[in-house]
Amino acid sequence: MALTIYGIAASRAIRPLWAAEELGLPYRHVPWHYNGPETREPAYLAINPNGTVPAIDDGGLLLFESLAITLHLAQTRPAGGLWSETPEGVAGLYQWTLWAATEIEPLARQWFHHTSFLPPEQRIESLATAALDKLQARLAVLERHLAGREWLVGERFSVADLNLAAVLQRLDALGRGELPHTRAWHQRCLARPAAQRAWALRQAKA
Repeated sequence: MALTIYGIAASRAIRPLWAAEELGLPYRHVPWHYNGPETREPAYLAINPNGTVPAIDDGGLLLFESLAITLHLAQTRPAGGLWSETPEGVAGLYQWTLWAATEIEPLARQWFHHTSFLPPEQRIESLATAALDKLQARLAVLERHLAGREWLVGERFSVADLNLAAVLQRLDALGRGELPHTRAWHQRCLARPAAQRAWALRQAKA
């Protein structure tokens, strides 16, 4: 089954790229920029009508939304070890992935936009501070969950760890205080060989 991943690695495309590396999947990477003209062309809009990255063509199955893509790749390649074998485990994969999308990413993006991404004249310091303040309560939830365990769901690294670790890529700046369990978990995730290969693509294309 041929897999094509669209989007530069210095974007949310890092998530499906990391998943593909974890699963050992052969894939074609089309490193189109999220602001590039290619994403506005009819050919790409037929794949992702939002005109954003990432998107994939997985043997004819077209899919956008980075976290949906990683869940799809993990579920359809269970031998790769990122999915769960139990209903309880699958529920956990969805829970932590949706938690990353709803509780962490909006605040992390608000902070990033108003500290680094937007032009200086458009940044609003109070919005960055407010986002960082709210994130601490969410990170406290994660810290308590990780106490006494290495991974989010079950006894091994899963797509839930991949998704949340990628959303929390700037954990060093986002987390106040020690957060020993969370920081150790994040380091374990990003130290994985597949993560290193994916992040090497990110550095090359940044």
